[in-house]
Amino acid sequence: MTADPNIHTIDTGFQRVDFDAAYLVVENGRAAFIDCGTSLAVPAMLQALADAGLEPQAVDWLLLTHVHLDHAGGAGTLMQHLPNARAVLHPRGAPHMIDPARLIAGATAVYGEEEIARSYGRIEPIPAERVVVAEDGQRIDLAGRELVLMHTPGHAQHHYCVWDARSRSWFTGDTFGLSYRELDSAQGAFIIPTSSPVQFDPEPLKDSIRRMLAYQPAAMYLTHYGRVDAVEARAADLFEQIDAMVAIGRQCDGRPDRHRHLLAALRALYLERALAHGCALDQDAVAAVLAMDIELNAQGLACWLDRERR
Repeated sequence: MTADPNIHTIDTGFQRVDFDAAYLVVENGRAAFIDCGTSLAVPAMLQALADAGLEPQAVDWLLLTHVHLDHAGGAGTLMQHLPNARAVLHPRGAPHMIDPARLIAGATAVYGEEEIARSYGRIEPIPAERVVVAEDGQRIDLAGRELVLMHTPGHAQHHYCVWDARSRSWFTGDTFGLSYRELDSAQGAFIIPTSSPVQFDPEPLKDSIRRMLAYQPAAMYLTHYGRVDAVEARAADLFEQIDAMVAIGRQCDGRPDRHRHLLAALRALYLERALAHGCALDQDAVAAVLAMDIELNAQGLACWLDRERR
């Protein structure tokens, strides 16, 4: 099944090219954004509208799969440019976009003010009256094109994915993992799960993927990065790796310098799978592409292990 020409992939420019995507869905002259990147991506979002022949007034919805800053950090700023749009958020995520003080404080504690300004820009609130809280199974009407929102815990408790029956596709946020085009091979897309902190939970994540597969999707639109097909094969890859990551976590738990052991084991897992997948890049180049994700996955596994112990 070919890609729907009314679904536009937008490179938000976060970190590097082809790393962080948002999407523009157009129907009968109306539009919805799905995720938006940081506030530094607002010009790219507005340019995508213009390239589609639309004005900001044509946007009815900003659908935010979850409130991690690479997905939703620019939402408040973007909404200032979209007079008719409503922002749709998971019940657990909505309070953090209406008052982002805790998001800002948490991110600043990890990265520092200078890095927040460089990578994320300003994080502005969304007025409460412009927020729609999305229940599981909620249906959104985009000028006659129905979008269904499914709560998908596992990566984060405040995560939902978006089903578009017209294209038979899911917009998956981070629930269906990470897949970068430079790692594609003759076997198709190379994919890994994302367990980034702090709410990774392997069994709910697998359940969320199974719920999406029940719709028999033709494609998945990932935030990191782009459209992926051969969905059943990619899902099998994810299930195998989630189980492997859990095993790695248990093996490394309790060791001195646990984080170092997690990093080394995850790197070895992904490099072994990339080699078997036939990725064209050499092992050092694959490791460089996945470096940030290996670090975050190690942190996420550690958070899960600590939670399991309590």
